[in-house]
Amino acid sequence: MAIQNTRRRLSPQIISQDVKSLRGLQTVTTYDTTRADASIANLQNAYQAMLAQQQAETERFAVYRAALDAARLAEWEFHNAILAMKEAVKGQYGSDSDQAQAVGLKKKSARKRPSRQKSVEVRS
Repeated sequence: MAIQNTRRRLSPQIISQDVKSLRGLQTVTTYDTTRADASIANLQNAYQAMLAQQQAETERFAVYRAALDAARLAEWEFHNAILAMKEAVKGQYGSDSDQAQAVGLKKKSARKRPSRQKSVEVRS
């Protein structure tokens, strides 16, 4: 038997086939084994544990998505508050003030004025 890589998830098709196999085994009334890991009781316990862990994963994923959305909204609220603050600083102190520069805005006088580009004549 090949070495199993338990770090990757099993595909839904494999899980579905395994569940069908378990349901099919439940119709076999004469099944009896000496292997403890292949007993019907162990198979039922493993199936119930898998369902419980999948349910817990789904619940945690929903909580994770809600936390992700809340964090994203909080980031946008913070960003919009900063933009409003910058506008207020520009309005109160002017766009060429040291206060405007202190909050991350560029002074109006520090901006480079656009220069006219000389047109290049094309000689033929």
